[in-house]
Order: sequence, then C-alpha cells, then structure tokens
Amino acid sequence: MRFVQTPLAGAWLIEPDRIEDDRGFFARTYDREQFAARGIDPAVVQCNTSFNARAATLRGMHFQAPPHAEPKLVRCTRGAIFDVIVDLRPASPTHRAWFGTELTERNGHALHVPAGLAHGFQTLDDDSEVLYMMGHEHVPGAAMGVRWDDPAFAIQWPGVAERIMSERDRGYPDYVG
Repeated sequence: MRFVQTPLAGAWLIEPDRIEDDRGFFARTYDREQFAARGIDPAVVQCNTSFNARAATLRGMHFQAPPHAEPKLVRCTRGAIFDVIVDLRPASPTHRAWFGTELTERNGHALHVPAGLAHGFQTLDDDSEVLYMMGHEHVPGAAMGVRWDDPAFAIQWPGVAERIMSERDRGYPDYVG
C-alpha cells in the first residue's frame, strides 16, 4: 500500500499495490501495523455500507460530535464517487479546508478520515456502493452535519443539473466555528 498525505492534517489517501495476472488481481487494503506507523489508530469497531442507486446522489457533510468523533476509512467498492472531507477541528492548521478525490471500484483507493472532520460524497455512477470502516461506534445523538454547499468551505463538487439528497442533508446549517 502507498500512503499519500492529503493537504488536511492527518488525512491519508491509501492506494493499494495490486498484484495482477490473467485471473484478476490481489491487493492488501488494510494493515494494522502500516496504519499505526503513520499515526492512524488502526481500531475498527464497525463496518457500514452505503448503496446509491443513481448518479448525482449526494450524502453529507456528516460527523459525530465529541466525545464520539469517529475516524473512518472510506472505499468505493462498486461504481465511483467524489469523496470530500472538511477539517472542523478549531486548533488544526487546516481548519475549514477541504479535500476531494475520486474513489472508484477501478482505482481501489481509500480515504482515511481523521476524527473531527466532516465527510460526504457525490456519486459519479449509478449503482455505487461505499464501504466505511469505522473507528468509533455510531451514537445517534452525536450525529451532526454541516451544509454541503456552505460558502465557508467553497467545496467544488462535480457539476450536475440536480443532486439527489435527503431532506436532513439539505437542511444542515452553515458551519459556525
């Protein structure tokens, strides 16, 4: 695996090394020791899947409030997504900065999202599926979000005529912090 530091403090793009032959390929996607060597807590306490039937589906920007902040490792196992993280940690040197990248079933990349960052994605293909490896259990009362198009972040989402979103995600407030 190759660990590529993103512009956001503590966030990593993980690119698997594929061993390919005429049958397909093999790739290691998680190694506790390699993650720990980069300061990433390797604990995985939950795994979740998000299936999205249509392209232009936007989910986010989600996070859990302290003390339940959750690190996660996000991978697109089917289709393609534009994955986005925003640094909400007030003491961070990258506070309010965002980073986006394409995660696809073809590239096999994963994004490590440290605790304290908001996360969201927009699907680029129909029938896209996303796998989350979570470092903290989900606590419904701590689930929060910020507006996907908040001018404080100026995220440059892929252009589409109309996004498919839940009312909850559309109704998140602007970030105050």
